[in-house]
Amino acid sequence: MRDSSGGRGRSSDGDRRRSDDQRPRTSAPRSSSAPRSGSAPRSGDAPRGGRPAGDRSGSGGADRGPRSGAPRSPRSAEASVRRVEPPLPDDVTGSELDRDVRADLLTLAKDNAIAVSRHLVMAGRLLDDDPEAAYAHAMAAQRRAGRIGSVREAAGLAAYAIGAYAEALRELRTARRLTGSEVHLPLMADCERALERPEKALELAASPEAAGLDAQGQVEMRIVAAGARLDMGQADAAVVTLQGPELTARNPQPWHARLLSAYADALAAAGRPEEAQVWLRKAEAADRTGATGAGRRLSGEEEIVVYDLLEDADGAEDDVPGASPTAR
Repeated sequence: MRDSSGGRGRSSDGDRRRSDDQRPRTSAPRSSSAPRSGSAPRSGDAPRGGRPAGDRSGSGGADRGPRSGAPRSPRSAEASVRRVEPPLPDDVTGSELDRDVRADLLTLAKDNAIAVSRHLVMAGRLLDDDPEAAYAHAMAAQRRAGRIGSVREAAGLAAYAIGAYAEALRELRTARRLTGSEVHLPLMADCERALERPEKALELAASPEAAGLDAQGQVEMRIVAAGARLDMGQADAAVVTLQGPELTARNPQPWHARLLSAYADALAAAGRPEEAQVWLRKAEAADRTGATGAGRRLSGEEEIVVYDLLEDADGAEDDVPGASPTAR
């Protein structure tokens, strides 16, 4: 999920990224968490493991008949769920979660709330280094507490991290309905891009809800929208989408380098290579972590870049107190 166009969203050329709040809210730091966005659109993005995005059933449930045998008791059903849950380290107590997330879990039975909180902490810890394991923990929490918005949010971010975009979109939509928060709209739009529905991404970008995003969220959404324009072969429109005062901001934010890189990608796609090089150099100068790959692209070592929207989210927390998550 990466491209210069937003979301752990894509960049304007077709990748994806994530944003600050687009990850489970735990106090345990993660090395890089932001949506990915990127360059040339990829068709048929699928989660690691070879299954189509959004299909994690393995065998497809349509042909399965009803299960035979007596219905299981609640106790045996719970034991079955726990048998497939990933192990939890002893040092993870669940108290690492943000206070507001812990408050969300107060409606659960005490033992269940502790288990859910521990799985959420692990999902946050592992999201960057081992997204498959993070996904397993997030889904363990989701099975235990599927009616809680912050849990569905964590499941959506983890699904996005492994490339299960249909599932991520479903979980993030549910989280949005349960919490009323629009913060993950850029990621949702990026999922639409990954599912080869750029028109849907543009609809989200033009929605009244998107207009209410904070500055960082709006920039992430513009990056996603520019990527959608590139997906549709509208390079000139992608350039216009990314233009604005943020390109020349005197006090650049953590997402600034990705915006510059996306703009360079759009210019290149529009047949303006000299201008693209100028903006790519600016992206390299603004990129403190090398996340955009601008330096390597300038040297010819890398042609396509994948942005992580979830990474910038972490940076925003460090540099801009209270900043909300970005899109990939």
